[in-house]
Amino acid sequence: MNSQLTRYAFLSGALYFCCMAIAHYFSIKVPFLFVYYDTPFYAYQDKIISFAVCAYIALFYSASQNRSVALNAIIVLAITVFGLSSVNLSAALASVLQEGQSTTPYLLQTGAIAFYLVALIVLYIKDGKLHNNRSRIM
Repeated sequence: MNSQLTRYAFLSGALYFCCMAIAHYFSIKVPFLFVYYDTPFYAYQDKIISFAVCAYIALFYSASQNRSVALNAIIVLAITVFGLSSVNLSAALASVLQEGQSTTPYLLQTGAIAFYLVALIVLYIKDGKLHNNRSRIM
């Protein structure tokens, strides 16, 4: 069973992704909910992203309820961090930025998501050790 802190960490992710889905659906382009908030976009793409983010919501909610799902959520988030990192360094992103426009805001947002990923990994490992210690005692 997940500790309360781990449960809340995954629930926080589910809430974050809910907010992200809403922001994308209504094209509310604010940093953190929209990593690439100041780049050109098509509204229909944002609607598609909002529906796809619903899978993250379900996954992170499930991870908050069941430890066996937690590792899947962590893996998916790690893939997301690597994907965002590759976009941040790509020529494709550079091609849509205005001259002199910095990628620092995107890097910082990706870094914040990576920090959350590390926190989840630490909590997951800690909970696993607690679970193993309890099993040995019983």
